[in-house]
Amino acid sequence: MADVKPGVPQAEMPFLDHLEELRWRILWSILAIILGVAISFVLFVKMDIIGVLERPILPYLGGRKLVYTHPGDPFSIVMTASASLGIILALPVVLYQLWAFIAPALYHHERRWVVPLFLFATTLFLSGVALAYFVVLPLAIGWLMNFQSASLEPMITAADYFDFAISMALAFGIAFELPIVILALSAFGIVTPQLLNRLRRHAILVCALAGSFLTPGDMVWTTIAMGVPLYFLYELSVMLSWVIWRRRKRREAAQAAATAAGATA
Repeated sequence: MADVKPGVPQAEMPFLDHLEELRWRILWSILAIILGVAISFVLFVKMDIIGVLERPILPYLGGRKLVYTHPGDPFSIVMTASASLGIILALPVVLYQLWAFIAPALYHHERRWVVPLFLFATTLFLSGVALAYFVVLPLAIGWLMNFQSASLEPMITAADYFDFAISMALAFGIAFELPIVILALSAFGIVTPQLLNRLRRHAILVCALAGSFLTPGDMVWTTIAMGVPLYFLYELSVMLSWVIWRRRKRREAAQAAATAAGATA
């Protein structure tokens, strides 16, 4: 059997074998998500995670509790939260299945970047969720609860609050994956650092709009709380794009030199 060189992709599989492998990768991913949701459900039932999630709004309830208007609301809240957490817990398995499917088509220098990128993406997602929970959510709730507070009596339902809190946390986590998206586009040559530099003014506007749409409430503080980190991540993406672009240019120059040397030999 011929040796597989580490610097080149492996030989292509037949199309039907690809489909069979993809089917099994999808099945394992679905199984991981189901298991993650089940584990999350047990955690929510056995531990007071709901109590942790409702802490940002407790100071504005005046000693009262969140209410629910339907007998099935508590179960629906736990299931929704379990589904969100379960997908997050299953992501390592899902990403591994994706990696195992595409890895044979990648070069050795491309495969060695996968683990650092996965750790970087996880850190970015958790940072976005933490920013939403500890900073933006209290700011948004404080502004919204004090708006027209002299004329209106709040009666916050648990379903509405947890939908609001979980949606905001997930929105921040996903938005913070901006550097990963730009890195992928740079790696495939779709964008260049020169293009990203020219789009800097547009990026400022997009970050401000994202902060406005994804963070309800105070149009100043909550917008700043998301827009400023997003723009910082954009600048970080530009620097990382320069690294990828220079490495590609050096690799292309080395390949051109090797080709020229082989032609003259």
